[in-house]
Amino acid sequence: MTSTLLRKHLLLLVRAMVCLTALPACAIDLPQQRLAPGGIARIALGPSAEAPRASFNGVPALVVKDGRQWSAVLGIALAAAPGNANLLVQRAGRPEVSVSFVVKPWHYAEQRLKVAPGQVDLAKDDLARFERERAHTAQVIATFSETPPASLRLRQPVPGPRSSSFGLRRVFNGQSRNPHSGMDIAAPQGTPVLAPAPGRVIDTGDYFFNGNTVWLDHGAGWLTMYCHLSAIGVKVGDEVTAGTPIGAVGATGRATGPHLHWGVSLNRAMVDPALFLAP
Repeated sequence: MTSTLLRKHLLLLVRAMVCLTALPACAIDLPQQRLAPGGIARIALGPSAEAPRASFNGVPALVVKDGRQWSAVLGIALAAAPGNANLLVQRAGRPEVSVSFVVKPWHYAEQRLKVAPGQVDLAKDDLARFERERAHTAQVIATFSETPPASLRLRQPVPGPRSSSFGLRRVFNGQSRNPHSGMDIAAPQGTPVLAPAPGRVIDTGDYFFNGNTVWLDHGAGWLTMYCHLSAIGVKVGDEVTAGTPIGAVGATGRATGPHLHWGVSLNRAMVDPALFLAP
């Protein structure tokens, strides 16, 4: 290669490197924001060499690199009262600061039903089982792995229409129950349920209300749950990629017919899965 041609190649290489360094840093796919109970808050934290640490209501919050800055992505519990809220942010070598945002009211649908008394009030043994399972589930939801996800976008884990929306409050025989904390997707018995994003299996089991259930950890306090399965196809510790079969649609537990109850937990708050789907 002649010296002139070599100089041309070097000049092209330098120009390419300059163009690459001039490109903006890639932004991460974030969920839709809904500053309301059951929704998501996206808080810009600005740039810094190291990732800040953040907490919300005493619980570690998910912090991701978003372009050239950091962002905290928070789940707002369905039971949260509208009004001012505060995120605590800690940067290396600096005092802790508080970042304020406002949780706004949000109206979810309500459904009033008349059912047999035995479907509302649990028998003593069933209630004892539920209390044991609730304590175990609280431990699962507290999972916080340090590595944040590369994207916060989810695929719908099974095709089908939504048969019951997130946040729906049911009133049985005049007795109010907790709002629906997931998305119900109607699908035929045995339909494969696919992981909506990369993750690790952190819990499987047969539960009184939820039936056969799988929990996935996607990183930094972002978890997903799959209930009423007819079969479980993974075990605790398995690593899955988006599209990996993890079970099949069923009607186990307290279910009136085959469907998938899909839940998303972020910093221990159950939030609307629809906010993580592509708009």
